[in-house]
Amino acid sequence: MKTSYSNHEQEQFARSLQTLSTGSNPAVVDDVLRHAAVLIDSNMFDELYELVEAYENAGIFQDGPWENPRKLQPKLVSGSFKIDGNYSIFEVLSELRLLAIAKGDLQHSKLKAEEAKDLLTTIMALNLELIFPPETEEARISQTEENKRGILLFQYLANKLSLASLAPTFVNEIDRLTSQRPIMVNRIVEMISYAENLLDEPDLTPEGKASIQRYIDSLNGPTSLSKTYQQEYVKEFMALSKAEKVSEADAFANIMRDTGIVSPIHADLVRELAQHDETELLTIALDLTEKGEANLNEHFEIVKQIITLAIHRSTCQALYGLARMLERGVLSSPPVIPALERIVELELLPEVEKDLLASRNLSEDVTAVGLLLSGVVSVLGQPLGIGQGLNPTCQSARGISLWSQHDPGYLLELLTRACRDGEVDMMFEGIEINSSLLSGGLAPDLHTELDPVSLVLVPHLDRIYDDMMKRCALRGEDGHKWVNPSFYGQWISKEFSSCIQPVTGAVADYDEFAKLFYATHHPDFNGGHQLIYPNPVGIFVTTANADLLGLHAISIQRIAPDPSGQMRVYFYNPNNDSGQNWGQGIRSTVRNNGEEEGEASLPFDQFLSRVYAFHYNPNEMGSLEEVDLSLVEKVTELAKNSWGQTYQWVDLKNPFVL
Repeated sequence: MKTSYSNHEQEQFARSLQTLSTGSNPAVVDDVLRHAAVLIDSNMFDELYELVEAYENAGIFQDGPWENPRKLQPKLVSGSFKIDGNYSIFEVLSELRLLAIAKGDLQHSKLKAEEAKDLLTTIMALNLELIFPPETEEARISQTEENKRGILLFQYLANKLSLASLAPTFVNEIDRLTSQRPIMVNRIVEMISYAENLLDEPDLTPEGKASIQRYIDSLNGPTSLSKTYQQEYVKEFMALSKAEKVSEADAFANIMRDTGIVSPIHADLVRELAQHDETELLTIALDLTEKGEANLNEHFEIVKQIITLAIHRSTCQALYGLARMLERGVLSSPPVIPALERIVELELLPEVEKDLLASRNLSEDVTAVGLLLSGVVSVLGQPLGIGQGLNPTCQSARGISLWSQHDPGYLLELLTRACRDGEVDMMFEGIEINSSLLSGGLAPDLHTELDPVSLVLVPHLDRIYDDMMKRCALRGEDGHKWVNPSFYGQWISKEFSSCIQPVTGAVADYDEFAKLFYATHHPDFNGGHQLIYPNPVGIFVTTANADLLGLHAISIQRIAPDPSGQMRVYFYNPNNDSGQNWGQGIRSTVRNNGEEEGEASLPFDQFLSRVYAFHYNPNEMGSLEEVDLSLVEKVTELAKNSWGQTYQWVDLKNPFVL
């Protein structure tokens, strides 16, 4: 039953909406938002919900980022509840509108009920921390007005929608992220922790419960013994029979390989096995193949030293990187072991040590060198798990990935110099460029949620890459043509093509550009040649509505038929969130289409429709005339109707034809 107070506030809000509908006076908008805020802060969401149609028709969202519900970005929702201003009010009203559309209480021309429900479910799955806020004194003290609004909203939504319905979407989101095997898993671990709250939902299906439990076990331990004896597990483990030990080690190995997530208890177990030289059990605990086992046995002393220094509860995720590093046989590369031994003995610069220790919540046993070493084994084991974080440094991440795959000795040399000397230098057309003499870069204020190697190295690489690009600024061509081979090394072909004219910014001779990509990259048109090294490519990133978001740097890893026989481009995306919807039915996938760990993929033509620049080898190139015109026309149509709408298109052969 409504109180007189709630009736009054609802009436005030309704009257302000009537005034707004007659004109968009800023003062009237402020009045609407003020009354809405009173209802939100008083937890009067039912009263707000009753007026969804009224505030939608009054134009409260007009000309703003919430105007078209089809264009809403679920990942941006949480940000509205972290910053001052009216963002949190608009966000609440937007989510209530989605709820009304999903439940059929509001008809919207741009969004169907099922679409609204899917969108709302995704938003809720990404904001479980607002449905299940931590009940700590710190959380209560630090809670802002905006954050409180988010908590009230999502708890209201949870009461209106079955939380059990979140389980499939939520588990799918975790599956999508873990299948990319990122080095940094903080967000994934948070999501798993919040998912535990869903287990008590009465409507949760047995399948949903099993999926969530699988991830919880990856964090807390997969066996009865590990769940019972969290802190004393190793002691209990050592008292087991040989067969029981094998079973326990195998259980940890299986869930680590299955999910890519490592339990702190697993780190305790591996440390104990290494300390007692239990190589047989260690092989099982790391789920090593014969190749990995041979690498472990051949280099056991350095592996034992790495485990002692770098594998702890607070750095347990590096254990996955260590296992993958042994599988890759990286330690057999002649420069690697001497380089690792040098890092172990390294005297870090005080500022480097400070930055490393400040980036993690570490146990007392982990030193700055130990943390750095944990990052090294992760990078060497997971070259495609390296992420740029919230930094515009895709070129630097791409470099670290390439070197970790094809020249780990060079990568470790760069890292050593950055840690010990505070500088890195590279040659560019006969000129030495030293990072310590440069300022700025694309990320002068580096967001520090990065793996330890990237945290130390990226600032240097970023400044060097930026300086190289500046030196090419007046050449009348895309500077990446010269910078990429100099920056990344001998693996990058010097021939280069871009569909964008640097001087005019127009799209030029796109059909020739598309033919060239087919003739140099598609096995059916380039003589069957496969890539030997990753190829740096520039792409247009687009939204789910195919609108241009910006430019991005990725690497093509390989081009091959998928299990169904369709030719696909498999690529490394430094943003570690590669399963994206780019509009026009183009969804890059990270699993189920032949992808290897860390790869994303797209059908060849769809991938090409988002490319704006690439390097190629003219000696491994077919005839442009043999590329089917229908293929080029299909790609051109996709390009023109997406990012191409932002550009002018010209044909240099017929410059007066647009």
